Amino acid sequence: MIGLVFLATLINFIDRQTVATLAPIITKELNLTNTEYAAIASWFLAAYSASHALSGRLYDRVGLKNGFAFSITLWSIAAMAHAAARSAGALSAFRFLLGLGEAGNWPGAAKVCTEWFSVKERAFAMSIFNSGAALGNVIAAPLIVLLQQSFGWQATFLITGSLGFVWLLLWLWIYQPPASHRWLRPEQRAVFQAPAPRAARTPWRSLMRHPPVWGIVLARFFTDPVWWLYLNWLPLYLTRVHGLDLKTVAGFTVIPFLVSDVGSLSGGGLAAVLLGRGWTVNATRKTLIVIGALCMACGCGVIFSRNVYEALAWMSAATFGFQFWVNNVQTLPSDYFAPESVGSVAGMGGLGAGLGALLFTMSTGWLVDHFGYGPVLAICAVLPLIGTALLFALGGRVQQRSEG
Repeated sequence: MIGLVFLATLINFIDRQTVATLAPIITKELNLTNTEYAAIASWFLAAYSASHALSGRLYDRVGLKNGFAFSITLWSIAAMAHAAARSAGALSAFRFLLGLGEAGNWPGAAKVCTEWFSVKERAFAMSIFNSGAALGNVIAAPLIVLLQQSFGWQATFLITGSLGFVWLLLWLWIYQPPASHRWLRPEQRAVFQAPAPRAARTPWRSLMRHPPVWGIVLARFFTDPVWWLYLNWLPLYLTRVHGLDLKTVAGFTVIPFLVSDVGSLSGGGLAAVLLGRGWTVNATRKTLIVIGALCMACGCGVIFSRNVYEALAWMSAATFGFQFWVNNVQTLPSDYFAPESVGSVAGMGGLGAGLGALLFTMSTGWLVDHFGYGPVLAICAVLPLIGTALLFALGGRVQQRSEG
């Protein structure tokens, strides 16, 4: 199951990064300023933000099989539709639809981890599917540039967008709840709890009365913009600040995301090791979250870099830190709440992440046009520290609330 979610996440990021990777070509062809490019990215983030909360609730209501099928169908159609874009307006519309579909991957993945893994295993399971985000970025740039040079940018969108439908066939064939999965022996199925009845779901209004929910939402609001800075702006930064051509950019953008993959796996793996050695859930999660926040703060070193290699080293520290951090933060809904509410809480956290990324992306375009990248990078060094402080202040002690 976690292998399937990993593949979905990988495809998610390949589809998402097609515009960012081709931004030097698309912005030139459409004659877009940084502010206009930021507006296109913001349409994606607006839909992505709203859809996180809606998708989380959808998954809690219709279940994982139907929820994932809906999400990936929508985002794959939207990804392929980019091939028809001939204006900034059309591109914005297709990015909006892509955001509506892609957001569903995250509450769905969190729910899979809750359903199939114990508390000790969940952070590592999270790290496996999150590594799909990092690996998707590693694969995306070289693949997209190769496809663009071979077939043109329109065909590139058609090819990458079609990957989701291949995944959908696998999902519909393989997925079943663990308590009734045909590939498990009876004694293995007996280990898993039956799904909670629909009446057990907690209403949104009730969930919002819990301070840990606000801690998760605000932590994601302030911290996720760091990740989105590199997702949306790295190719343009390397092209315009360091004068690299698109082929060289494709090779260099692999580095920060490959390192982030290490951060994802090590964040989840270290959590499993510490819990296995008797550390409490509270001490494990908070220690690793602080380490991740401090690594992200190292991103301000890009400001003082003398060459592209130094810049990439500092960026890699930041992307490593984010994945290390987010792996453990995304596990918190299953620590604080019962399984039937995990999708909703994870979706609300994703809503906070999307809103923060949306506001920051809109601001980034204006700041870069007027002041360059320095102020943006400085802000990104501080935001994770603010988000982590709010998470700890509102979340209180992390205690095991549910078992999968």
